[in-house]
Amino acid sequence: MRLHSSAYVGPLFAALLHCGVTFAAYSTANSPMLLLSNDSTMNFDLLTPLGESITGGGDVGPILGAAKDIKAGNMTSFIDVFYKLANDTKAQAEDPENAYDPLNVRETWFSVASYFRKADGYTHGNWSNPLINSLWVEHIEAFDKGIAALPIPGKRIRIPATQGNFTIEAIWYSASESKHDKLPTLIIGNGFDAAQEDSYHNFVAPALARGWNCITYEGPGQPTVRRDQNLGFIPDWEKVVTPVVDYVLSEKKHVVDNNRLVLIGNSFGGYLAARAAAFEPRLSAAVLIDGVWDNYAAYTRELSPEMLDIYEAGNYTQFDDVLLSAREAGNLPTGAAWGIDQGLWAFYTHSPSDFFTQIKQYNVESFINKIKIPVFVGDAELESSYIGQPKQVADALGHWATLHTFKGVAGFHCQTGSGQELSRTIHAWLNKALGKANHGH
Repeated sequence: MRLHSSAYVGPLFAALLHCGVTFAAYSTANSPMLLLSNDSTMNFDLLTPLGESITGGGDVGPILGAAKDIKAGNMTSFIDVFYKLANDTKAQAEDPENAYDPLNVRETWFSVASYFRKADGYTHGNWSNPLINSLWVEHIEAFDKGIAALPIPGKRIRIPATQGNFTIEAIWYSASESKHDKLPTLIIGNGFDAAQEDSYHNFVAPALARGWNCITYEGPGQPTVRRDQNLGFIPDWEKVVTPVVDYVLSEKKHVVDNNRLVLIGNSFGGYLAARAAAFEPRLSAAVLIDGVWDNYAAYTRELSPEMLDIYEAGNYTQFDDVLLSAREAGNLPTGAAWGIDQGLWAFYTHSPSDFFTQIKQYNVESFINKIKIPVFVGDAELESSYIGQPKQVADALGHWATLHTFKGVAGFHCQTGSGQELSRTIHAWLNKALGKANHGH
């Protein structure tokens, strides 16, 4: 990549570095909890597996040990520490004595999968990095051993899209062994970077314990589809969710209560789920964690005014050169560096300006009034990316919306680290909104 002369780059780098990009991390300045890293983005990325540990996605001691060993702000250190932890835990999982009961099997293999996922998180800056695929193969193999050891094994499904040339990756989880109990069912989707395997720990395990069937899915731009099909995100997300609903209401019709069919969207998935809910009338309710109004507004607020001016003036080559040169030179804070890496990878582009142009399409204003089902809209007191947007969504939905703000230690983006409070709150709302009896819309 061509680097600029210092006279040209200097002031623009300075402007860029004052922007404080966080990309769904948060400031640690007034954190209500003990920090796991002095780097705010890595602090958040350590809080993720720690939170998942309550449903078997890791163990507290090893994660705290990883936190101690990781050098703050050093992506290679983060990858190496979690890669070693994953392999050490894999050795435990492969010990023949570990296989004496299913609980041992699934807890160790789920932990292995979680640690491989965390090792992958900072690898996407170089698309030719072999770890992008090798870590994911290890992660999938480990996770599949975990779901095979559930009381009712999870089942991977591939659902062809009816509009568009792609295949949806999904996992079905039954809450009952009965072939005829029609149970409430969650359709669960993540967002910008998390995998459907994360959804097991954050949403599926708590739902199964409450008697809900679940199906998780991934579409274009999301981890396995991005890898296997070389497809970036698409804004018309109903093309992903509608085939999933088709599958659930046909293949699983004997065990699904179609009056309690709920779509969950997590993080950037708050936009994706809202889009799908506007064009999929068979859903009974939707849960948005968080409510997302306009992704372009959320992402551009992370740029300095100088950088935003360059982009909006149409000086795309200059914009790309400055951002990519800053990234290559290691002059960006971790959140900004990761955000560029992940954004370009997930949207399948090497151009930051193209990413920002694409993201303009991810805005709910033109279709929000089509949603005519109860919607839980989550907000977070310490949210740094979608500030104020959940209220915009709730206001536009009017009487269909319930706006809930998570506070204190549950106030981080997507309630990371406070999964019990998140699950309690969602399921209490679902019980109230849909009830235990069948209801039409």
